[in-house]
Amino acid sequence: MVEPTVDEWNRQGVLRTIYFGYNSDELDDASKATLQANATWLKAHAKYKVELGGHCDERGSIGYNVALGDRRANSVKGYLAGLGVGATQIVAISYGEEKPADPGHSEAAWAKNRRAEFTIKP
Repeated sequence: MVEPTVDEWNRQGVLRTIYFGYNSDELDDASKATLQANATWLKAHAKYKVELGGHCDERGSIGYNVALGDRRANSVKGYLAGLGVGATQIVAISYGEEKPADPGHSEAAWAKNRRAEFTIKP
């Protein structure tokens, strides 16, 4: 059986995105459950590197949002490490508010932008 390509896995969303509350890097129970499933996949595919991008909504200064995005990405990375995922497999990076999932200016849009997003690398 042929293994899917990295692009196919990223399109399929095999590693699910984690969402955060306003001004927070705390993981809730739903996020932890999602991360447990992500950890299972990551451990089974340890040869792949993953970029973990921390994102924010547009509120707050650029500097503050870059720092918050970093805390979000590293919060997820730390949780995954506690589940046995190798720290060198994941590269945490902050995008602050620079790559919104939803360009809107409402609470619904902002909620989609407060996230940690996984991208599998070849």
